Amino acid sequence: MPRLHLVDASLYVFRAWHSLPADLTGADGWPVNAVHGFARFLLELLERERPTHVAVAFDESLECSFRNRIYPAYKANREPAPEELKRQFWQCQQLAAALGLVVLKDARYEADDLIGTLLARQRARGFAGVIVSADKDLSQLLGPSDQQWDYARDLRWDAAGTKARHGVHAHQMADYLGLAGDAVDNIPGVPGIGNKTAAALLEHFGSLDALLARVDELPFLRLRGAAAHAARLREHRAQALMSRELATIALDAPLPEGIGDAARRQVDTTRLDEVFETVRIGPMTRRRALAQAGS
Repeated sequence: MPRLHLVDASLYVFRAWHSLPADLTGADGWPVNAVHGFARFLLELLERERPTHVAVAFDESLECSFRNRIYPAYKANREPAPEELKRQFWQCQQLAAALGLVVLKDARYEADDLIGTLLARQRARGFAGVIVSADKDLSQLLGPSDQQWDYARDLRWDAAGTKARHGVHAHQMADYLGLAGDAVDNIPGVPGIGNKTAAALLEHFGSLDALLARVDELPFLRLRGAAAHAARLREHRAQALMSRELATIALDAPLPEGIGDAARRQVDTTRLDEVFETVRIGPMTRRRALAQAGS
């Protein structure tokens, strides 16, 4: 099966922003540390995998996602990106596009939704997906032929390996987050139900819907605090369902026109030179990038 690599770009931009010195500046005096780190990551990925089909997905905004209409406090625990970083996100997008990669971004849908939508579309066309991200939320997208890759740790797993990693099957991930919540995204879940309890409940009932429909059975299970958990689920039923909705990756996000199968295009050397001049990329990284023109 042809493979489609789907890169959760924002994760690696943030990682570079925090790991490289902020005094690394471009021609205009603004910091470019995130661009330098992201360029190294992206080139290493292209050299190592030699992918034929690639899409690089970015989070356009943390404040105007459709999920904020469902729950205004969604991701409200995150500090807004400083202007020094926002500029670099745009430059990272320019870099990826100059390298001939499909860039995905949208003001209402997050990178996860764009990845999920493209993967669903291309899976129907015979592709297998390789999701380049450590984010557990994305594991819910894994089908029998797909793979997720935590690039920094060089760990890979498929749908069958999701349970060993997270305690639940890939198709249960949204239900799991609906119960346990997610502090990173400020998804509340059900108070008093943590990761282990959520996994145990889904192991027995199979799904959140089945659990809520059969909640009267819960006090009779050999599970510590079972009666209290049943009471919590009755009280916070609506919150559990809302939390699952927040955690469910959309598969109907708008995709850019003309991206086809996300096949790699020719490197735009002129555009690449412009980006490199702006962010003062060194000669070694330039040579690596230009070598992609012949790959």
